[in-house]
Amino acid sequence: MAYLTSWFTHPSAPLIISGPCSVENERQILATAQALAQIPEVKLLRGGIWKPRTRPDAFEGRGEEGLAWLLKAKQETGLPVATEVATPEHVEMALKYGVDALWVGARTVVNPFSVQQLADALRGVDIPMFIKNPVSPDLNLWIGAFERFQKAGLKHLAAIHRGFSYYKETAYRNYPMWEIPIELKRMLDVPVITDISHICGCRELLQNTAQKSVDLAFDGLMVECHHDPSRALTDADQQITPDALGELIGALLPRSQQADGSDPMLAALRSEIDDIDAELLQLLARRMNVSSQIGEYKKEKGLTVVQMDRWKQILSEHLNTGMELGLSPELIKKVFEAIHHSSIQRQTSIFENS
Repeated sequence: MAYLTSWFTHPSAPLIISGPCSVENERQILATAQALAQIPEVKLLRGGIWKPRTRPDAFEGRGEEGLAWLLKAKQETGLPVATEVATPEHVEMALKYGVDALWVGARTVVNPFSVQQLADALRGVDIPMFIKNPVSPDLNLWIGAFERFQKAGLKHLAAIHRGFSYYKETAYRNYPMWEIPIELKRMLDVPVITDISHICGCRELLQNTAQKSVDLAFDGLMVECHHDPSRALTDADQQITPDALGELIGALLPRSQQADGSDPMLAALRSEIDDIDAELLQLLARRMNVSSQIGEYKKEKGLTVVQMDRWKQILSEHLNTGMELGLSPELIKKVFEAIHHSSIQRQTSIFENS
């Protein structure tokens, strides 16, 4: 437990959290925990006790009975244990059974009322808390959850990135949108764990997604493990055996967050990036100045700010040109939509100041 609390302030080594999606029965959690205890990198045993399910007739967890089994797994293996809580009653019961860490699930984080109730229930309790991202890609909602627990006095807080619901069909169960947890880490300076199981939704994508997390300097992994995944009552397709987890961890390529300052090639490339960024800022400033001139002209001639046909045309042309240059359509669209939005704001302010 001392390792866990010290990790929150100095997450020097990746924290591996693993265990079954749901605690199903005593044999299942003990067999899985005993196997995970043989993997040195695993520092925290997870197990779902209360499961928020979409349909009411689905398996919704064992409740207090499951907590007793989780406690027995802790006693037999020495692994600290964690579970998800969604109500003050869950908090009270988890603390009663000596659960070492808690997490708030994605479906709970979307509701500030629920988060506040959990924060109030934990006021004055010094327990590590992990906060999953909300289902929707809403950074402010995620940050707000952290703020509520911070105001309640909790000091050991970390994020769990489990991906986001996405309107397009992708290979992932929940689209990673890596830029959002990166921005959260920049703004709050908290450790970020990647829940590769919920991002992937299947075993085949786990290794590459875990490596991506390492490459992006996140602080650990949450991986769902079951001694017999084929018989799991929840999320069977994304759970792996403890042996498979050991192989996954062993295949990860470590990355250093500290670049060697004496590396001349890296220094030269970074200098070139800095020069290009400075040029980009100069070009953006010129473009905004021209946009202002266009706004003045539209106002004088009685034209609308938005010229939708013109916007569609130039975006199409930029997409074609950018792809010829090897740029992704997603990048081109994001950049020019941001520029167009800023241009509209600038021209609108000119119209308002009449």
